[in-house]
Amino acid sequence: MDTAGLTDFIADSNFSGVVLIRSGAATVFEGAFGLASPRWNVANTMDTRFDTASITKLFTSVAVLQQVEKGNLDLEASIHHYVDLEGTAIPIGVNLLHLLTHTSGIADDADEEAGEDYAALFLDTPNYSVMETKDLLPQFVDKEPNAEPGVECRYCNAGYVLAGLALEKVTGTSFRQYVFDHVFAPAGMTDSGFYDRRDAAPRVAEGGDYDEQGRWVSNIYSYPPIGSPDGGAHTTAGDLLKFLDAVRDGRLLNAELTEEFFSPQVEHDEETKYGFGLEFDLNEDGTVRTYYKDGINPGASGIVRHYLEDDIDVVVLSNTEDGAWDIITEIDERLGG
Repeated sequence: MDTAGLTDFIADSNFSGVVLIRSGAATVFEGAFGLASPRWNVANTMDTRFDTASITKLFTSVAVLQQVEKGNLDLEASIHHYVDLEGTAIPIGVNLLHLLTHTSGIADDADEEAGEDYAALFLDTPNYSVMETKDLLPQFVDKEPNAEPGVECRYCNAGYVLAGLALEKVTGTSFRQYVFDHVFAPAGMTDSGFYDRRDAAPRVAEGGDYDEQGRWVSNIYSYPPIGSPDGGAHTTAGDLLKFLDAVRDGRLLNAELTEEFFSPQVEHDEETKYGFGLEFDLNEDGTVRTYYKDGINPGASGIVRHYLEDDIDVVVLSNTEDGAWDIITEIDERLGG
């Protein structure tokens, strides 16, 4: 990959975050830009831990598939078998396969495609009262479904909340502790965890964005203060590559489920297919060009992506909502996108 001028492009974009590009086993580009804490003028480094937003869904998928491997979860069993949803609007026909591939048809907590505002969820419910996975249920379980299970593919955060609750049920362990013990630890992700944004944890970037007056506004009240199955884990760029390596090497899943994890499962649109957390963009002939997962929240944006033909891994993480996208687009164009 040609990285000439990439540092200048990133610097000129006022990017705050980190970029890591690896070709095979060799790092071909890395750089840290901007401030991890605009409040205290602390610079980002390659060791800074960023909120990964929806990239967290990859960890949830692997955790659930581990329990499928053990026989404790069944992808085709109703979610009602694992989570008490009696009296809710969640159809009995919804299963874990639907939830992980965004084909459940259930209503999301905030349906942004329909114009709903995520911030509105916390007008009546303080964000700091939502601390455990079950605390997220009231945000969506009584909303009427958008479609029958398995009929359409529509991105849904709430599906991963239910998958996380199923994981907690069969393991008797909190979602965050399970992921730490069975995903982060065996993958060697020693710089990853779920950090409460109200705490002064070391090397954790503060998320925020600049308003129209140029004032930096923290994301502390924008969503729950600590991560959940649908988003919010903190990692370094290097740890995200360790995660990919661990799954690809078969250290987190058996051979069958590893292959399934890296295979498209459903069609989202003509150019994109969804898997178990991963998304796949296609070449004109329908073959997979890249697999990736991106994420966005107030004060957080990023991607982890693998280019199959070139054997290149890319990680971009930012502690602003819009910061990652120009960088992601520039790198993709340099790789023929």
